[in-house]
Amino acid sequence: MQILRAKDEGFEAKFRKLVNSRRDSDPGVARDVAGIIAEVRARGDKALVDYSMRFDDHRLAPDGGDGWSISLDECKAAYDALETDLRDALELAASRIRAYHEAQLPTDRDYRDDAGIRLGARWNAVEAAGLYVPGGRAAYPSSLLMNAIPAKVAGVERIAVVTPTRKGESNPLVLAAAHIAGVDEIWRIGGAHAVAALAYGTNTIRPVDVVTGPGNAWVAEAKRQLYGVVGIDMVAGPSEILVIADGQNDPDWIAADLLSQAEHDPSSQSILITDDEEFAMQVGDCIDLQCAQLSTAKTARASIDAHGAMIIVDDLNDAVPLANRLAAEHVELAVADPEPLFGRIKHAGSVFLGRMTPEAVGDYVAGPNHVLPTGRRARFSSGLSVLDFMKRTSFIEVGDAGLGAIGPAAAALAHAEGLPAHARSIEERLK
Repeated sequence: MQILRAKDEGFEAKFRKLVNSRRDSDPGVARDVAGIIAEVRARGDKALVDYSMRFDDHRLAPDGGDGWSISLDECKAAYDALETDLRDALELAASRIRAYHEAQLPTDRDYRDDAGIRLGARWNAVEAAGLYVPGGRAAYPSSLLMNAIPAKVAGVERIAVVTPTRKGESNPLVLAAAHIAGVDEIWRIGGAHAVAALAYGTNTIRPVDVVTGPGNAWVAEAKRQLYGVVGIDMVAGPSEILVIADGQNDPDWIAADLLSQAEHDPSSQSILITDDEEFAMQVGDCIDLQCAQLSTAKTARASIDAHGAMIIVDDLNDAVPLANRLAAEHVELAVADPEPLFGRIKHAGSVFLGRMTPEAVGDYVAGPNHVLPTGRRARFSSGLSVLDFMKRTSFIEVGDAGLGAIGPAAAALAHAEGLPAHARSIEERLK
């Protein structure tokens, strides 16, 4: 792993390079995705048939019949066939995710102000949501729960899942999670073409209003290009973890935490900030030992070697401004009393407090959503929530007295802006 020492000359330039590195940037991906979207929009189902065969070696019937969808009965069968411990684990995760997101539901407003004018806002769910569930390097039932349950809590009427099924094979855990979450449709397509199908619709797949969920670089780019045709949660890039730890931690624990994100993808990033250089070296040794034992060793090693970093500071308080500049997806505060540091963390997708709170517990059963902003987007965006599946409609009711109180000012502003019809629509009522 790259080692940076805050007291060394040249640290600022090296740290700035670390902050500004774009691990999810590729002009070729943007060009390819634009072509895929155009094909799906022009050719619909025929394009999906071609791309599914090309990318997933999966044959879809040209008429929208065999091979396209996974039935809800198959999902229930997968759930029933689960071993008890896995079924219980999924149910526990679902119940905790549901409880956390139910507390996010916004309340309507309806009131009259001092001028007697009725004002307020009403929240409604979108009618249809499309959820992307990855199926490439690994299958993620946890991602299905994290996307589908907030949509369900929000009151979305139709939840359509797209997930790549290599050679038609689907993961039973994903199907079981779909049963638990109560999704309405599951389509055997993935990649940028699946996102385009959800956005524009085809003869077989009806369009949706919002597309959420993580995916590879092509999926993220498709969401970015299609924003405006549909709503999206965020443009998510490779996973990130920043661990701020003192030397009182078990180095094996911290090494495991760093590897937990490195094993996602070679482009993932794991960073340790500590005030104890000897501890950092111990963590590095533990990473080498643990990584060699992982079934995901090749991926994790590539991530650590290319994008991992250890930053040595004189005082852990100096870690906070660095953390805010990194604005990482996950931030662990592995110290005895995390509150003073936590109070100063402004930019993070999610924060994990104390030595006994590994990021991985948040990926599954803690409750808060694990779909989080990456690539420094935590500076201006938040993790997935029920609000991503809802929209707010304001309303106004003005009577005679109310219009008399505020109408003249509105008409004056309309004239000042050179919009006489605006002004007249008010003045006619004031006569």
